[in-house]
Amino acid sequence: VQLQASGGGLVQAGGSLRLSCAASGRTSSSNTMGWFRRAPGKEREFVAAVSWSGSRVYYADSVKGRFTISRDNAKNTVYLQMNSLKPEDTAVYYCTAKRGYRSNWNVRAVVRQAQYDYWGQGTQVTVSS
Repeated sequence: VQLQASGGGLVQAGGSLRLSCAASGRTSSSNTMGWFRRAPGKEREFVAAVSWSGSRVYYADSVKGRFTISRDNAKNTVYLQMNSLKPEDTAVYYCTAKRGYRSNWNVRAVVRQAQYDYWGQGTQVTVSS
């Protein structure tokens, strides 16, 4: 599976961006997908995850209420709508996918990087103050 993230860029604080992640190859449309981010000088951290059906989602506290994750399985694509962006959201954003088929949803698991098998190359998001 290959994951191609896009949609990053430079935006002013309070603005919005929409990230996309297209899966190709043996598709990941049948399992959990998510977004992580790495800010300068920090460890990569969980942002959001969505179940295989799209019916269940989970967010880091820092983005809850501002970011929305969704997926379109017909297009093998997951999205991250980011609103009310803050300078502290500046980071490289990575999409990720779990191998397998319709795994049980477990919020303790979806926040862990080790749960995922495939990673995209990352897209830079920069929020200016």
